[in-house]
Amino acid sequence: MRYFEAVPDRGELIATKQAELTPAGRLHWYSCEHLEDEQGFLTDQALDPEDDPLEAIPAEEFQRVWPQ
Repeated sequence: MRYFEAVPDRGELIATKQAELTPAGRLHWYSCEHLEDEQGFLTDQALDPEDDPLEAIPAEEFQRVWPQ
């Protein structure tokens, strides 16, 4: 499952934080402080809800997944 924190910028939706929870329960996270590692990277493409449907969640739910 993927989680994104995103902001609108000039008509596009830009990911500022990205968390990926694997089926095995491992969490991989990316932001401007941690752009990439051997498992993946913060997307450098604008999010497109038409190509990949997004579901808005409360900020509190994202914060439960995001490492402290």
